[in-house]
Amino acid sequence: MLVFETIKEMHTWAGSARLSGKSTGFVPTMGALHEGHLSLVRLAREQNDLVSASIFVNPIQFNNPDDLKKYPRTLDRDLEMLSSAGCDVVFTPSVEEMYPEKVEKQYEFGDLATVMEGAFRPGHFNGVAVVVHRLFDIAVPTRAYFGEKDYQQLQIIKALVKSEKLEVEIIPCPISREADGLARSSRNERLSPQMRAAAPYIYMVLKEAKSLAAAHTAAQIVNFVTKKFEDHPLLKLEYFSIANADNLQAVSGVIKPDTYGFIAVFAGDIRLIDNIRLI
Repeated sequence: MLVFETIKEMHTWAGSARLSGKSTGFVPTMGALHEGHLSLVRLAREQNDLVSASIFVNPIQFNNPDDLKKYPRTLDRDLEMLSSAGCDVVFTPSVEEMYPEKVEKQYEFGDLATVMEGAFRPGHFNGVAVVVHRLFDIAVPTRAYFGEKDYQQLQIIKALVKSEKLEVEIIPCPISREADGLARSSRNERLSPQMRAAAPYIYMVLKEAKSLAAAHTAAQIVNFVTKKFEDHPLLKLEYFSIANADNLQAVSGVIKPDTYGFIAVFAGDIRLIDNIRLI
């Protein structure tokens, strides 16, 4: 497996692959890899001639400096995991390599970026769009793979590809879960044993919400989920939203097909997100 730290090296490799007619599947990550990331790499391996990945903790998508500082960094282990999963090349740039100048670019995603994560993490999705666009320009992939745990991010990236007319196919991948239902996340590494034991409650509540969807309104289910967290001793609900799968706008009445429940919860100072298709 090749490891490149510079844009020139990565772009040269990617350009050569494209000129030779080979398809490339690309998995962008921020490191601290887990089985969820590896499932994306394996799918890319099945669907493409070559597989590339990136490991870059993108500072401009963190609205909380403390969160950026504490984000786990495990490069050596990550590289071993990517190699064992069948990755051909990994791009590991520095912040200076990716952003030699101040970032001025501002994207416009309308209402898609102002709800849920966009409402609680101002500037987050612009930072995501900037880095993803740059990575696509550098890695020139045929297909790029993103997990559905970050569902709103996935919709933003689809909108980015459409608006910028980028020649890459976006492949959504199902949420990867631990045996107890907790959605796999790099942030799970920071959970204390007590918080880790409590965290599967999030998915349990989502499943209960799903079971109510056919016979209750969205407003009733939001109220139900809110109450489930009111007296929890360890987990604090930041938001629960029932929204349309495509435009992510909130639903309050009867729940129709292609509607999801989206949740963000604090386990101590660790912020966890998850979602579930209700109908």
